[in-house]
Amino acid sequence: MQLNGSEIVIECLKEQGVDTVFGYPGGTILNVYDALYKHGDEIRHILTSHEQGAAHAADGYARATGKVGVCMATSGPGATNLVTGIATAYMDSVPVVAITANVALPSLGKDSFQEVDIAGVTMPITKHNYIVKKVEDLAPIMREAFQIAKSGRPGPVLVDITKDVTAATCEYTAEKPATYEPKAYISETELQKALKFINEAKKPFIYLGGGAVISGASKEVAEFAELVDAPVCDTLMGKGAFDGYSERYTGMIGMHGTKASNLGVSECDLLIALGARFSDRVIGNPKKFCENAKIIHVDIDKAEVNKNIRVDASLVGDLKAVLQVLNTRIEKKDHSDWMARVQELKIKFPMKYEDENLACPYVIEELDRVTKGEAIITTDVGQHQMWAAQYYKYTKPRTFLSSGGLGTMGYGLGACIGAQVGNPDKVCVNIAGDGCFRMNMQELATASRYNIPIVEIVINNHVLGMVRQWQTLFYGKRYSQTVLQDKVDFCKVAEGLGCEAIRVTKKEEVAPALEKAISLKAPVLVEVMIPEDDKVFPMVPAGAPISEVFDGEDLKNREA
Repeated sequence: MQLNGSEIVIECLKEQGVDTVFGYPGGTILNVYDALYKHGDEIRHILTSHEQGAAHAADGYARATGKVGVCMATSGPGATNLVTGIATAYMDSVPVVAITANVALPSLGKDSFQEVDIAGVTMPITKHNYIVKKVEDLAPIMREAFQIAKSGRPGPVLVDITKDVTAATCEYTAEKPATYEPKAYISETELQKALKFINEAKKPFIYLGGGAVISGASKEVAEFAELVDAPVCDTLMGKGAFDGYSERYTGMIGMHGTKASNLGVSECDLLIALGARFSDRVIGNPKKFCENAKIIHVDIDKAEVNKNIRVDASLVGDLKAVLQVLNTRIEKKDHSDWMARVQELKIKFPMKYEDENLACPYVIEELDRVTKGEAIITTDVGQHQMWAAQYYKYTKPRTFLSSGGLGTMGYGLGACIGAQVGNPDKVCVNIAGDGCFRMNMQELATASRYNIPIVEIVINNHVLGMVRQWQTLFYGKRYSQTVLQDKVDFCKVAEGLGCEAIRVTKKEEVAPALEKAISLKAPVLVEVMIPEDDKVFPMVPAGAPISEVFDGEDLKNREA
């Protein structure tokens, strides 16, 4: 049948099973929005307050559902406002398709009104991108964009369409979306090396990354940990891929990882990295990371192997598929002495915090209790992000959504909206700092417009907490531009944007506030006032070995 380009876009979205699009209209993309209007009963459009909010919402939707998230924007500033969200998705391997429109083909390259080479701008931060200049190419490109976004190592894809293509017509024939089968491209030589290292190890440790979540490998990881008889630590991106209540679980590794994880990994004789990329925030000083251990690296992206850390064996492929092979080739091990040693570390170095005053870790623990650990938690970036990773017990994948690689302040609120839209039966909570919240707080208007029942917890210490923590520890307490003692009233802002608001100043107010916020089934802001100098511990100084992890008690002893 003959369709114009805008109708083809909508039909391709329907082919791919897209039920929700996040976006903001403008001149060049009007034809697409006109076609979308006619299909409002099939594809829901969420109008965000800013295009960056749309990109983060599509990202949160994708992370929480495992589907491809979709966002739309017009040319020029509309498209460039997506860039931070696209880069966020790229760094954390999130499948997002961003659709933008550009000026008509005859106007390209002439500095036309709202013209930007968005394909050129986003080339370094997309898995692939396109500019569509012929309507006949549109359907094949749309289909390919979704296939690229979700296959292999996922990532964002941008499709930029000139305005004349959105109006031109051509023949369109519906197609079923291509299927993707996860594969393990395992070299038998590398497999034998890995099995040899596993068989010989006395003190193995499993280091779990975001790939375990993306591949849906939780069951296989649990089975693998039992077979190898090893403790398990995770990265920020790996949260929920392994049961946070398991005796094997030692907590997060890295700059703000637990002492049990950091010291245990530093003692191990075999580190097995599953779907992790050896980020600088995890390994600390690369020359002193696991100096006395063999390292096995399992990852879907061959480019990650030996990029940051030299490894002794590498298994390339989808983690779920690789573990299905490994789990049939490993005989049950017994490392009871090593497991006992790791348990000693967990007992000797428990997670703790100063609890005389109202503190963020207390709020997180209460949130965990009130939600029974069943909520989807999104975060912004900073101290509150680390506390959310440390003190909420994640037991299922796709329940902790955070900007890990890019560290995007302002990410969480849009992501929480996307997560809630994709999981309407789940309690979805965003944990933000006051510095992050002010960056995209206008998205509360999006939540109120559609009555999306998110809970926005703002941990307000009136400072840029993590930056201040560094200034305290490493910059002689010179608090350059990190104090936020202004006259902004976040509760009034929330109410002005159509949301409920609750302010918490005492510990005894925390649980009732959280219970009320969840029970209202409407967008609610809970502002929690905490001291300005609370710090995230444990901590590893930048560039130091992770074995040099220290906490508040260590700091007091040093100062004494």
